[in-house]
Amino acid sequence: MNLESIDYIFILLFFGIIYLTSYFAGKKQSGKTDDYLLSGRNVGLFLFVLTNVSTWYGGILGVGEFTYSYGIASWFTQGFPYYIFAAVFAFLMAGKIRKAQLYTIPEKLTQTYGEKTGKLASLLILLLVSPAPYLLMAANIIALIIDVHIFYAILFISFISFIYLYKGGFKADLYTDAIEFFFMFAGFIAIVVFAYFNLGGLEYLENNLPETHLDPTGGTSPAFMLVWFLIALWTFADPGFHQRCYSAKNAKVAKYGILISIFFWALFDFLTTSTGLFARAAIPSIETPVNAYPLLAEKLLPAGVKGLFYIALFSTIFSTLNSFLFLSSVTIGKDLLKSVKKSDVKKTKMGLLITVVTAGIISLYFDSVIAIWYTIGSICIPPLILLVFGSYFPKLETLPKFAIAEVIAGVSAGTLWFIIKDQFTNEILLTIEPMLVGLFISGAIHFTGIILKRKQITNK
Repeated sequence: MNLESIDYIFILLFFGIIYLTSYFAGKKQSGKTDDYLLSGRNVGLFLFVLTNVSTWYGGILGVGEFTYSYGIASWFTQGFPYYIFAAVFAFLMAGKIRKAQLYTIPEKLTQTYGEKTGKLASLLILLLVSPAPYLLMAANIIALIIDVHIFYAILFISFISFIYLYKGGFKADLYTDAIEFFFMFAGFIAIVVFAYFNLGGLEYLENNLPETHLDPTGGTSPAFMLVWFLIALWTFADPGFHQRCYSAKNAKVAKYGILISIFFWALFDFLTTSTGLFARAAIPSIETPVNAYPLLAEKLLPAGVKGLFYIALFSTIFSTLNSFLFLSSVTIGKDLLKSVKKSDVKKTKMGLLITVVTAGIISLYFDSVIAIWYTIGSICIPPLILLVFGSYFPKLETLPKFAIAEVIAGVSAGTLWFIIKDQFTNEILLTIEPMLVGLFISGAIHFTGIILKRKQITNK
């Protein structure tokens, strides 16, 4: 990658700013559980919005890959449905979650359905917040910039993340996310402006894009679009959303913070989708679409601005990588190491070490970010959604035994369908996606448990 000295200087300054921010954030936290895990549950609206927006885009290269491959279907699958479900989450759940005074989703499920369900859910949560693909993306950019082996790049990123999260906890994550918010917008605004003035506007895109790229479906099947829409249900079981609500100063901050975030997500989605479309129009034959953004930057951006754009990529990835590292650590410490006789802070730090090591190993086996989202979302989301709703809305609460069965059967059904789907010759069966199977099985078990629970109450 052809970077000038000024680009490298900007990138090094960025890492320096991030490290110093985390260092001073770490000095401010007391080491008490609430302070280390949730910044004292005192996060105001401004900081809530900045960190909530920035942590939503960790798979930025995956967004580029999706837009390059399918066009504006990226917005209709990766943007629009999330706005809807985020708004529903804000109005129905944000306040309830803040008032719960908990730390993790499995804690709430344990309270409602019992410890076995909480343990099983914590394993699914760990998959949902796996930092491995984000670690790999950050390492790939490092390897691309300085021509170093991917192993050493992973080692470098892992070390940086571990050091500042270990000392600073959630405060370090919070304040660095806030800084990264401004860098990510600055970088993508810059590349869209340069693309517009150097390549052209809408007319240029219409003349140089495949026809399907300006079609909302991107030439894909209705079932494909439906599953991506349903994957946006991830919002209700997203540990990051719950963590932000737990840390908010009050219920109003949690609610309005999410609603304001939707505006910034829409703005950033416009920037990222436009960048992906310009990449496809300007460079129509990229062998690895995941590199669409860096290759467009290489083609269009001058020295200095190119460094800013790479900082924007780092910011979008780092904000989610470090949030997911910390979320995984809290889940391990609070839910899986519950019986270990140490403080929650020490157990979370143990979880951080475990997470960094395992993420570093696993990241070497990942390929397509889109495939990861699709697979994990299809398998892990169906058995969690109704259980989370039931834990906050008593009328949707099922029986504990059925909750356990729901998790096991929902995951098993989706996984099995993934394995056997390609063996079918029937066209109808081929269109049924694993997530739909998982939702059907999980829903059937969940609502059966609700009916039986109501009968038990009536008989009493």
